[in-house]
Amino acid sequence: MNPPRQAARTPRARLRRAAAAAALALAVTGAATGCDAAKEAAGDIVSSATAAVASAAQEKMDQIKDGVNASGDVSAGPTSVDGDRTVATITATNPLDKAADYTVMVTFRDDGGNLLDTVVLTIDAVPASASKSGTARSNRTLGGATTAEIAQALRH
Repeated sequence: MNPPRQAARTPRARLRRAAAAAALALAVTGAATGCDAAKEAAGDIVSSATAAVASAAQEKMDQIKDGVNASGDVSAGPTSVDGDRTVATITATNPLDKAADYTVMVTFRDDGGNLLDTVVLTIDAVPASASKSGTARSNRTLGGATTAEIAQALRH
């Protein structure tokens, strides 16, 4: 007897299913309706996919055990484009007298403050009383001007 499949329950699997459903819905909507309706439907699909990504990121943050709020230890630099993705340098400054790991949830927002994407970044082994940086990379291509913000940071 085969064990039940667990992959479909993981945040990554849910994200893949949401992206596939979004692509299918976009293709069907574009073929079946006018341009304005397709744009509206595409916006709704992107919003749903963005919400799914944010939910998966929060689930990943919730898996960190014994983490303490470290939002004050972490900062986001300006965004730039690397290939087809938006990136930002995230810097963790460890105030402790021993090395620590940081798990950081970063949100990318447009000029209007709308959520475009969410990623989780781990910065391992930040030395005592020192800083270390990592790169937050968007999950998809983001158009227009964006900013990166620290939504949550845990030191563990």
